[in-house]
Amino acid sequence: MKWEGRRQSDNVEDARGRSGGGGGMSSGMLMNLLFLFFRGGITKTKLLIGAIIIGAIFIIGNPLDIFSPSSGISAGQSQSGAQDSEDELYQFVKVVMADNEDVWTKLFQDQGATYREPKLVVFNGSIQSACGYASSATGPFYCPADYSAYIDLNFYQELSRRFGAPGDFAMAYVIAHEIGHHIQNLTGTSMQVQQARARMSQEQYNELSVRLELQADFYAGVWAHHAQRMNNILEEGDIEEALRAASAIGDDNIQKQTQGYVTPESFTHGTSEQRVRWFKKGFVTGDMSQGDTFNANPL
Repeated sequence: MKWEGRRQSDNVEDARGRSGGGGGMSSGMLMNLLFLFFRGGITKTKLLIGAIIIGAIFIIGNPLDIFSPSSGISAGQSQSGAQDSEDELYQFVKVVMADNEDVWTKLFQDQGATYREPKLVVFNGSIQSACGYASSATGPFYCPADYSAYIDLNFYQELSRRFGAPGDFAMAYVIAHEIGHHIQNLTGTSMQVQQARARMSQEQYNELSVRLELQADFYAGVWAHHAQRMNNILEEGDIEEALRAASAIGDDNIQKQTQGYVTPESFTHGTSEQRVRWFKKGFVTGDMSQGDTFNANPL
């Protein structure tokens, strides 16, 4: 994808420094430290030293973090390479978000509507959203309550290593899919699905969820169509990267990998074939009106 030197979105929030779990000193640890310090009696000198220690902890953070193994890099290893790579990926996702803003603002304007730009929150480890707590294991997700998409940049490596779908445009597809859920939020589709949930069995709701996810794939294809026309973003092999990613994260493919067999009634996102087909339809047509997955038969 052609992205270097292009406009970056202002709607990307970097929460990596504050979203990981377990790094800071807890209140319990602090109380134990103070108990041990003052165990021999309280003096003016101890009070002064204790105040200095507490102030230093709140200013500079937990000094034990220096020895924390959470980074996965042992002593003596250089972090600069990994950091540079992640910083570059962070710049990349900001460009992808800018392209989404350009496309959806124009498409909404064409329909006489105003596009409300979402946020993209980049985190690592874990995050608290308006939809609840989530860890990196959750994968990228969209929260309609705060109009924000969330992603751990390590998912880029997971796409390549676990799902066999490398490439920057594979990551762009994932982000565009989450923004597709934002479009559903703005159009009221997400609310309709949630309201219908109470009247359905789990199996029926799973089918409705599949249709919701496939429409988000369709919208990702619509985005790619118009982003190419507006900004000439595509390089050779980019669409193949997106299709490979869509296929890799199909319910049937994931179930085969994790449990060795497929249970269609438990699908929530669609098969590999369905995800590829709906993305391709969005990319080929660029027409939002052709993405009615809820009335499509067969799906």
